[in-house]
Amino acid sequence: MILVSGATGGIGKELCRQLREADAPFRAMCRKQEQVSELEKAGFDAVLGDFDRPETLPPAMQGCDTMFLITPPTPDQVHQETAAIDAAKAAGIARIVKVSASDCNVRSPVPWAKSHALIDHHLRASGVAWTILKPTAYMQNFLWFKDPIAKGVFPLAAGKGSVSWIDTRDIARVAAAVLTQDGHAGATYFLTGPETFDTRTATARLSKGLGRKVRYLDLPTPMFRVLMRAVGNSPWMAKGLTVQFADVVAGHHDIDPTFEVERLTGAPPHSFDDFVRDHRQALSS
Repeated sequence: MILVSGATGGIGKELCRQLREADAPFRAMCRKQEQVSELEKAGFDAVLGDFDRPETLPPAMQGCDTMFLITPPTPDQVHQETAAIDAAKAAGIARIVKVSASDCNVRSPVPWAKSHALIDHHLRASGVAWTILKPTAYMQNFLWFKDPIAKGVFPLAAGKGSVSWIDTRDIARVAAAVLTQDGHAGATYFLTGPETFDTRTATARLSKGLGRKVRYLDLPTPMFRVLMRAVGNSPWMAKGLTVQFADVVAGHHDIDPTFEVERLTGAPPHSFDDFVRDHRQALSS
């Protein structure tokens, strides 16, 4: 039995769909009872489990031998995931498949990149069999900017840097394959989309896919940080996003395409054109 954390998030939700389609036994774990109830109504085996409430984890993990581990970036991410790993080991879970990040590094100025590195080290030393997925930036992050894109502007502080953007549907597809197959213990997979391109190329693709002009607005770093705060991000998140785009991306520190998605799943990853086509309505309104 596979325990899927983050079952209502973008990757977790798609993973649950794919596991059900494959008739793989799994249990969806959610933080809120209303989420559990909604999934149960849809025919899923769902359970309450909250990394901030350790007492909820043993019941959620009972009877499971594999765990899919993912949490959103927060200042508590290291505590949440390391506690989850320890709880999984105590509950007898034999294998953990974790979503990390391609740029993780214990000295990274990007807070979640540092967090993922620390968690990865903890997982590898835990004594539980592990597989670590390290995707690049998500194509779905473009949806953060859907309002300005709908108005013809894509504001970022990425300079001329390029990214091998990946669709979260492909991360879920890899996770489904790894979770249901043997032979992945002790493996780290760097996951990318099919190509690398800069932000000007992205706006050209957006323009073509949406049928109207979208212009890249390369913001100064301080202005981008103010924008991130203005749209509701916490100071911690705004600072991290600014560093990620203005340092990692603009500094050309992203990785080239690895083609691991196709190798692991047998099908190529979604292109950015696929993403724009499939999310055209969201990016146009």
